[in-house]
Amino acid sequence: MTPSLSADRPESADQSAEQYVLTLSCPDRPGIVHAVSSYLFMTGCNIEDSQQFKDHGTGLFFMRVHFSAGTPVTLEKLRASFTAVGDSFAMDWQLGSADRRMRIVVMVSKFGHCLNDLLFRTRIGALPVEIAAVVSNHPDFEELTASYGVPFHHIPVTADTKAEAEARLLRIVEEQDVELVVLARYMQVVSDDLCKQLPGRIINIHHSFLPSFKGAKPYHQAHARGVKLIGATAHYVTAELDEGPIIEQEVERVGHELSPAQLVAVGRDVECQALARAVKWHSERRVLLNGTRTVVFD
Repeated sequence: MTPSLSADRPESADQSAEQYVLTLSCPDRPGIVHAVSSYLFMTGCNIEDSQQFKDHGTGLFFMRVHFSAGTPVTLEKLRASFTAVGDSFAMDWQLGSADRRMRIVVMVSKFGHCLNDLLFRTRIGALPVEIAAVVSNHPDFEELTASYGVPFHHIPVTADTKAEAEARLLRIVEEQDVELVVLARYMQVVSDDLCKQLPGRIINIHHSFLPSFKGAKPYHQAHARGVKLIGATAHYVTAELDEGPIIEQEVERVGHELSPAQLVAVGRDVECQALARAVKWHSERRVLLNGTRTVVFD
């Protein structure tokens, strides 16, 4: 069962100790869990929560460990000391602080429901992130963004200025120490180059009518076909348009009595829910890439 955004996680960490999250993937073989747990024991750390998964199709092993440090230690020292363990198992691993809110940039165009939802959830503490900036190719939501005390950057995009606009975005990402870019109904196709520079660090939301209802007014097209389910998909952005690894999906059953405008309203809600969950899980380091798929630890 997929937990709600407000559901309590099964992690009862000692809040007085520094909290960290280790995620890893590697070819499966005996001794991986023992090596990780032994390393944490030898460095004076305590495991708060641990989850593992073996993909029998690929032979890969995935693991997420939330742990606390019993004695003061820096993240840099932990990363340096874990390198030998990672190398011995050919691990693709990341180690980050669980106490630090992930800094994100939200990108938007002329549909502001997902932006407004992310801003509000962040303010009330439902999302463990810090929105470092909002970037838009239109000025429409500058006032909304300012009301939350978040910097707003209007970066117009044309075919001739696309490269320059993406360069400005990358400068913001670098200068603001941003770990994730969220396309909250940003209606511009990002370039292959940007995808390569931010691999696994861009999340997009789109309606799940694709590929049946592409182009303008997909909900009107769906209404004309009498759809019975409204859906939305949150996924990582890759060079293949709307084909990146899926993180989360949400659906809502609808009936014949709904007008196109009502379908749009339902669609807004499911888009907000799916995107918020994806951002939350990514920021909690619960999502691991598995080729064209994802492993999501709840």
